[in-house]
Amino acid sequence: MAPASKADRKAALDVAAWMFNIVTSVGIIMVNKALMATHRFTFATTLTGLHFATTTLLTIIFRWLGYIQPSHLPFSNLIKFVLFANLSIVGMNISLMWNSIGFYQIAKLSMIPVSCLLEVVFDKIHYSRATKLSIVVVLVGVAICTVTDVSVNAKGLIAATIAVWSTALQQYYVHFLQKKYSLGSFNLLGHTAPVQAASLLILGPFVDYWLTNKRVDKFDYSVTAVFFIVLSCTIAVGTNLSQFICIGRFTAVSFQVLGHMKTILVLTLGFFLFGREGLNLQVISGMILAVLGMIWYGNASSKPGGKERRTYSLPVDKSQKHGLLSEAGDRDDKTRTIPVSCPCLELQR
Repeated sequence: MAPASKADRKAALDVAAWMFNIVTSVGIIMVNKALMATHRFTFATTLTGLHFATTTLLTIIFRWLGYIQPSHLPFSNLIKFVLFANLSIVGMNISLMWNSIGFYQIAKLSMIPVSCLLEVVFDKIHYSRATKLSIVVVLVGVAICTVTDVSVNAKGLIAATIAVWSTALQQYYVHFLQKKYSLGSFNLLGHTAPVQAASLLILGPFVDYWLTNKRVDKFDYSVTAVFFIVLSCTIAVGTNLSQFICIGRFTAVSFQVLGHMKTILVLTLGFFLFGREGLNLQVISGMILAVLGMIWYGNASSKPGGKERRTYSLPVDKSQKHGLLSEAGDRDDKTRTIPVSCPCLELQR
């Protein structure tokens, strides 16, 4: 009974983590759409800085109340993480400005194979054929939903490449840092959010001026606009926390694949809330295909061999067996299985 109860509890927590991430992520996208489309607050980088400032404030309060225990994260790892995270934010904004919507969506979809590559190369993860095919089904389904016109230019391609790789590295690094330094989600946020908030609030206004040719300090801050900014910052705390929780419990690849459920929900809500064209057959078929792919991925990756860490088998010299070890050694004198540790891209060095 105990193992079953433990498995049921883990499954319940996994579902709760995903629901927390989906609700907060979809919520913040809807709020930001209203803020930017209706109230013309187009300063995305500065807004992200405000998100992390709010998150920093909450982590300080929680640490003062004793809910966050002291922890250690090497300064070099902190700087590398913040570099990846900020490049991801700025790179995505620039990619959206310089590329067509279709190519921007293709770039976002390419994060999944890039994340797979990082896990295969550095974590020695092996994917079964069914798992790989399920990922392809998800990619095709989401592409049918979102990709329309596709045009490519040199500077847009460079921006998209930087955005994709920095995002994949940032999400990979979230999982690695939590495992390596035994950091909880709030612990990791407590280390990274202040640095991200400071850097984005300093650089954000300049980046936004470059992207929009508008100054954030000249914006007409009406009561309604300020309300949506505060609401966006409040929801962002949950979004940041839930992202760290999900990646920590699973992996960056699973977070990307199953995270496309948010894309489906955002598309659906966008059609109803923002007066877009109705759902057509192409979009509906893409949504159905993507959801089926996600279900297939969840089933395939959870099976034995669906997604697992590879091990190296090295020969053992029989002459090295001594005394009491010989009895155990006779049972496996052909090979010794040694798990491969994660070098995390050698970033910590």
